Amino acid sequence: MAVQAGAPSQVELSDTGVTYYRSDGITRTVVWNDLHAVFIATTDEGPFDEDVWWILVDSDGQCLIPQDASGEEELFLRLQALPGFDNEAFIAAMGSVENRQFLCWQRPSAGNVR
Repeated sequence: MAVQAGAPSQVELSDTGVTYYRSDGITRTVVWNDLHAVFIATTDEGPFDEDVWWILVDSDGQCLIPQDASGEEELFLRLQALPGFDNEAFIAAMGSVENRQFLCWQRPSAGNVR
């Protein structure tokens, strides 16, 4: 799937990961097995500019996906299904109008697994 530069951004899910096609033509893939953490970033710039972003953290850094990206609802459902996803953090983020980050999920470290 290729997105033309200037087209709306899109998210595509697969069994192995999520690919984000930015509106400028740049593509970023996060593999589920390499997902370390999920944050939601909010800003005080809404409603005229995008003010809610998913931040997916993997070994390569961060992938920022705006809430208005096509396919974002499916992404949310997939992320919400992660074991231990913090729905309360998600609800707090949706009510935020400040510049903040909310940790919604973090992969348990090997030392913390029992």
